[in-house]
Amino acid sequence: MFGATAVRRKVGWPKAAGGLTFSRSPATPVIRLQLQEFPMRRSPARFVTCLAMAALVAATAPLRAQVGVASPDGRNQVMVEIRDGRLTYGLARDGRPLILPSSLGFDFRNAQPLRDGLRITDTTRRSHDEWWTQPWGEVARVRDHYNELAVTAREISPTGRVLTLRVRAFDDGIGFRYELPEQPGLTDFEIEDELTEFALADNGRAWWIPSNWPRMDRSEMLYSSGPVSVLDSVQTPLTLELQDGRTFMVIHEADLVDYARMFLRGERTESRMLTSALAPMAGGVKVRGRTPFASPWRTIQVADSLTRLAPSLLGLNLNPPNALVATDWIEPMKYIGIWWGMHIGTMTWGSGPEHGATNENTRRYIDFAAANGLGGVLVEGWNTGWDGDWIKNRNAFSFTEAYPDYDLGALAAYAKEKGVKLIVHNETSGGIQNYERQLDSAFALYQSLGLDAIKSGYVTDTTAEGHSHYSQFMVRHYRKVIEAAAKHGIMLDVHEPMHDTGERRTYPNMMTREGARGQEYNAWSGDGGNPPEHETILFFTRLLAGPMDFTPGVFDILIERGPDGRRRPDQPRVRTTLAKQLALYVAIYSPMQMAADLPESYERQPAFQFIRDVAVDWDTTRVLDARIGDYVAVARRERGGQTWFLGAITDEQGRTLDLPLSFLTPGRRYVAEIYADGPKAHWLDNPLPVTITRRPVTSATRLRVVMAPGGGQAIRIRPR
Repeated sequence: MFGATAVRRKVGWPKAAGGLTFSRSPATPVIRLQLQEFPMRRSPARFVTCLAMAALVAATAPLRAQVGVASPDGRNQVMVEIRDGRLTYGLARDGRPLILPSSLGFDFRNAQPLRDGLRITDTTRRSHDEWWTQPWGEVARVRDHYNELAVTAREISPTGRVLTLRVRAFDDGIGFRYELPEQPGLTDFEIEDELTEFALADNGRAWWIPSNWPRMDRSEMLYSSGPVSVLDSVQTPLTLELQDGRTFMVIHEADLVDYARMFLRGERTESRMLTSALAPMAGGVKVRGRTPFASPWRTIQVADSLTRLAPSLLGLNLNPPNALVATDWIEPMKYIGIWWGMHIGTMTWGSGPEHGATNENTRRYIDFAAANGLGGVLVEGWNTGWDGDWIKNRNAFSFTEAYPDYDLGALAAYAKEKGVKLIVHNETSGGIQNYERQLDSAFALYQSLGLDAIKSGYVTDTTAEGHSHYSQFMVRHYRKVIEAAAKHGIMLDVHEPMHDTGERRTYPNMMTREGARGQEYNAWSGDGGNPPEHETILFFTRLLAGPMDFTPGVFDILIERGPDGRRRPDQPRVRTTLAKQLALYVAIYSPMQMAADLPESYERQPAFQFIRDVAVDWDTTRVLDARIGDYVAVARRERGGQTWFLGAITDEQGRTLDLPLSFLTPGRRYVAEIYADGPKAHWLDNPLPVTITRRPVTSATRLRVVMAPGGGQAIRIRPR
């Protein structure tokens, strides 16, 4: 295990303690016994036994430099040590190994790997504990509480290169990153591979999407599941359920700024070894840099139950604090858009008789939004460049010039008059240089017109220069856009994005993003659409990274308003009930939530009231019950209010949940407005029935939530 393998397997680490470690000072050959600064919860006799066994091992074991750090509650323990000249780390929880000793380091182009012949030369420690407030989020207040260990290792060889491993141990997981200080032996560098390993101690069950698919630079795939030992190459977040059925882990990254996105490469063996794999730039180099340099954090979230995985705050705490002077202009909202019609074939992005982005059509959407309390209207296809093959003609897009039948200035003024935000669409199709050339002028134009929200898109697998969609080149581009948008007071909703690594803490104008298979696949996907289980998996995979613009709220489940009046079983369609579409507003978090359907689909629909009422910003989030791939029930309290919303969704199986409402304020009376699947509702052949009822509830109530196959239930709980 960690250090004295045989003895520790027999004796084990003290419960909730880092236990004992054995090291020798880098400067001397003297063995010393180190008592880690972890709280002891076992008996004194147990501790004495550990001391005796440790002394025996210290007298006989190979000499190693070894040091550890534990989370504030003492349960998560990280051990950093030199093993055979390599710097390694391991992770245990309550003394049980989760990550076995795993190697660290880099392969450089035109230089020796920084991996072997290392010794520890310095360690520093510190603790941190503060609360901070999000401008918006799944929770309002976040505690940032950790113990930190920084371990500096130097090569024994004449080059004497130095790296520092910085580890932060939180109660909900750990983060670690590499730091390369300024040094004579390492200045400019090119990383060909990062050698970080994740040697999993348990062949648990994983949920993943591949990273070696022919279109490897896209995250819009259905999830698979199976034992860790069958993994090949996968994307993060990677969610794991260990074999005990009560321990869950999520491997991801945080604070991705000037680096390549990390995938994970498996060996498809019983070794259960995963290794970092970075997205390449053209020519194969993964990262170019110059010391001093810091990598993103590699994160491992740990929870004792599935319901404690969400909301995930670990990545937020590993990002720098808010960099914006003011955030009062950042407003979460619901919106509707000229969008779904393109996907079902009733409108076009390009110019012509079916062009969606016209003055008349946009005013109709603005009027609908104003009449129904929706904060914004998205318009796609307004700008020139969409005609012809807009993937190949990626450099033809203008982000300031509108088609003749669309008056951007006049429509911006009309929207403002109606109290609605006009959301500008910027599709790049991977023409990055074309977009960056226009970035400042376009954003300045939008700012001058009072347009403070943009949906951007990157429908491409590689850039025109041959860089991976997730390469360092693209990471730099995404950050440039975020910073430029912040400068001009613009909020962002990014599709085909870089995956979320918590940058919304530093730049809260980075509101939401796609980065997974969303609602649009229900309009045209060759496999018929998203299966009923899809959203119950997203909740514990993609959504653990951050908000997702899934675009819920389709009421025309069978897409009868499409040009063909689609009803055939072999055609794509929405594979949920209507009640589940409502529940997704609570289950799938986004500070910008779309009412995705056509305005006419909502006319004379009593169930649309839930979309009018549901909040998009939250004080508190509670996962009440869940099983990945089967069902999820989550409750959220609106920011600055006392109204709760509950969303429950299920897969293709009908389910009944018994949910306690103990999260409500004791002694207070509430009314629950319940939007449930109607009689004989079924996602396949009867998806539309919705029953709307009201009943009194209190914190002592247990609510019986009945969901049809592929169904759900959406509930508003307001004080009486």
